[in-house]
Amino acid sequence: MVGIIAGIIVFYLFISIRVLRQYERGVVFLLGKFTGVRGPGLTLIFVPVQMMTRTSLRTVTMQIPSQKIITKDNVSIDIAAVAYYHISDPEKAVIAIENVYSAINQISQTTVRNVVGRFSLDELLAQTAQINEQIKNVIDAHTEPWGTQVTAVEIKDITLPDNMQRAMAKEAEAERERRAKIVAAEGEFQAAVKLGEAADIITAHPVALQLRTLQTMAEIATEKNSTIIFPAQFMTTVQEALAILQKDSQSK
Repeated sequence: MVGIIAGIIVFYLFISIRVLRQYERGVVFLLGKFTGVRGPGLTLIFVPVQMMTRTSLRTVTMQIPSQKIITKDNVSIDIAAVAYYHISDPEKAVIAIENVYSAINQISQTTVRNVVGRFSLDELLAQTAQINEQIKNVIDAHTEPWGTQVTAVEIKDITLPDNMQRAMAKEAEAERERRAKIVAAEGEFQAAVKLGEAADIITAHPVALQLRTLQTMAEIATEKNSTIIFPAQFMTTVQEALAILQKDSQSK
């Protein structure tokens, strides 16, 4: 008889053993009343007077389904996002809310729709990081009483209507053409400035024009397929230029 009782006790203790992993916490109830949170390792739960609910502290990746949203400038778009959260208070996560995942998923969809609707399409495309931060802060404020913390929310896909995609492509093409024309105009302006400076130098030194003419002829002569005719007046001018250069070299 004693052996049977001892066997029953050993069997009862064996089935009362619970093992919690490092990332798990156990919320324990005694006759329906919360008594504490058990940490990882070996623990005993004496059923049926005690019950334990396991809670994972690992970060959960939650897909926010794609939904249609009308932006501030009345553009209809489809947005899909992803949220990351983890349980920071196992007691609240078990007692304060029935299903944490479902609750956060629903509040995330509503928050994404409300926050994105405050911005125009251009602001949404240019300020995605700031909008992600606003969405995270709003969701985190709602989920804090549930013992969870939202660490990040990222908009991962923005689908535009076909007509809007064509309009944006035309706008981008027009912008590229505008920048190309500006670059070409700046090049023409700089070339004109340099030509003006060269003209001023040639005006101050007439011999420079003759030397430039000779240099141009030398470049033409390298092809050996041209016949160059020198007017007599030009040759006189060239001789005068050479005489001036020779005189300058002798004076030095």
